Amino acid sequence: MAKKPYYITTAIAYTSGKPHIGNTYEAILADAIACFKRKEGYEVFFQTGTDEHGQKIQEKAEAAGVTPQAYVDKIAGDIKGIWDLVGTSYDKFIRTTDEDHMKQVGKMFKKFYDQGDIYKGYYEGMYCTPCESFWTESQLVDGKCPDCGREVKPAREEAYFFKMGKYADKLIEHINTHPEFIQPVSRKNEMMNNFLLKGLQDLCVSRTSFTWGIPVEFDPRHVTYVWMDALSNYITGIGYDVDGNHSEQYKKFWPADLHLIGKDILRFHTIYWPIFLMALGEPLPKQVFGHPWLLQGDGKMSKSKGNVIYADDLARLFGVDAVRYFVLHEMPFDNDGQITWELVAERFNTELANVLGNLVSRTIAMIDKYFGGTVVKSLSANEEDPDAEFKATVTGTVSKVRAKADELRIADAISEVFSLFRRANKYIDETMPWALAKDEAKKNRLNDVLYNLAEAIQIGASLLDSFMPETAEKIFAAYGGASRSLEDCEKFGIRDSVTVTAIAPLFARIDFKTLAPEIEKIRAEQAAAYAAEQAKTEPKQEDPKVEEVQEKTPEITFDDFVKVELKVGEIIACEPVPKSNKLLKETVKFGEEVRTIVSGIAKHYSPEEMVGKKVVFVTNLAPRKVCGIMSEGMILAAEDETGTLSLVTPEKDVQSGTRLG
Repeated sequence: MAKKPYYITTAIAYTSGKPHIGNTYEAILADAIACFKRKEGYEVFFQTGTDEHGQKIQEKAEAAGVTPQAYVDKIAGDIKGIWDLVGTSYDKFIRTTDEDHMKQVGKMFKKFYDQGDIYKGYYEGMYCTPCESFWTESQLVDGKCPDCGREVKPAREEAYFFKMGKYADKLIEHINTHPEFIQPVSRKNEMMNNFLLKGLQDLCVSRTSFTWGIPVEFDPRHVTYVWMDALSNYITGIGYDVDGNHSEQYKKFWPADLHLIGKDILRFHTIYWPIFLMALGEPLPKQVFGHPWLLQGDGKMSKSKGNVIYADDLARLFGVDAVRYFVLHEMPFDNDGQITWELVAERFNTELANVLGNLVSRTIAMIDKYFGGTVVKSLSANEEDPDAEFKATVTGTVSKVRAKADELRIADAISEVFSLFRRANKYIDETMPWALAKDEAKKNRLNDVLYNLAEAIQIGASLLDSFMPETAEKIFAAYGGASRSLEDCEKFGIRDSVTVTAIAPLFARIDFKTLAPEIEKIRAEQAAAYAAEQAKTEPKQEDPKVEEVQEKTPEITFDDFVKVELKVGEIIACEPVPKSNKLLKETVKFGEEVRTIVSGIAKHYSPEEMVGKKVVFVTNLAPRKVCGIMSEGMILAAEDETGTLSLVTPEKDVQSGTRLG
């Protein structure tokens, strides 16, 4: 019987630089899902790759003194190397500079234009060169860029636009009738309430201010803008043809079963991409899953913060499977996870070395010591306690792992496997093989105990091999077996005998103090590399010769002061402002009243950090529009000379809406 097809993709990585562990997490997660689906009997096609066009790439190539193609060839090779290092079993690594991809994107653009979905217009407004962004007069803050605070200039750029609103109602209907389409559910609500139900603006799909992109065939001054180019990789990579001459692979695997992406690009994958597919007349993917972020400490990783952790550095210090275990097990289903060097070392010792490594090594040692390396199935006449319960726990793990994996709750699936290993360790404590070995009359019982342990370990390894393949293979080699099917994992005692071979410890405990010098070296190298990169790309500025004179703040009367209304507000929701890397949109509760307030604090606080905070706000400022959003107040914060920003919060927990003064 033919296997059922399953098509899974990651977002394609942008070739602006080396991906950190937060980016690499997505590739590892996709691989774990793909491997488990293969174990379930699916014919899996797993696609990943690189996004290689755009103005930033062109500028980086110019700064490096190479052609854009040479630049992306190097970075794409680095990304592919990291994906290979962490053991991703992709079936295709697509690049948006692939000739067949570019050909189909060009034909797609022409099709949209011919059927009236695309029209020519202009980007017009105040342009911020550093941010590469257009703004309307109402979006400016004190006449300057709302993102970076720098000067803007009037500018106009010809561009083609896609009529998003033409398909909006159809997309809303699809989302409402397919509740599984956007996952987790919280992401679906965000897309509906913040974008679709408010009305979609037409999307810019071409640019003329740079040349590194796929040319528009009938208007060569234009190149296709990023999202139409990048998103279409999911179909061009498996043989989609605009003219209808699709490959057999496309006919088999489309629509995709799962687009696995970061939550920050959910809008593009659940609004723009489905609308492009509707315009092409193609079915929509079955599910888009927006996974959370892996944060370093209290925020996102960035070179400027000096807090970036890379997969290859982690693998060198801890091993590939330890890295896979950490990112898969430590990431919650729909909340951001945390990674630090210290936390990886802690999990390495407590989970991998103590729970799994110790179980595998001491079971081998006992089989070798007491039976010369071989135990056989059931020598005792009667089964003793707690064998029946132990066997039921082991074989019952399969259905639990399967249920969690099918829900994409991979962290929970791995937890179930490690619960099996913990139960095996407890079984050793309960049966005390070392005590049985002292009594010759109990030798058959000792054999059965060790055989049961060997069976449990091999079933556990068979369930683990989708997530930690190298570790599972080492266990199979040590216990003379092979990975079992899920069906066989539900059967206890399928081997007549088990012969073990001694191996090096799977995970030898680590003293973090011995790693500290290496970690500091890594951080220093990263800081030096970032400084060198900035020196190449940022123009040098002369120190100003004019001496700044700080004027004394004018005095105010008490009557002036009491005019300012200060209240404690509780932030009940927070999200980034589109097209801004500086602004956050907060939904703030003041007693029974709820307001929207826009604040320029995104470089200091993430949206997730803000939710639940009680902060002091100015509440009687006249409302004003910021980036098209009406802001009804102002958050209070202090910023010192080093740029450290701190919100003004009440010393004790008080009710929202409480007035200061």
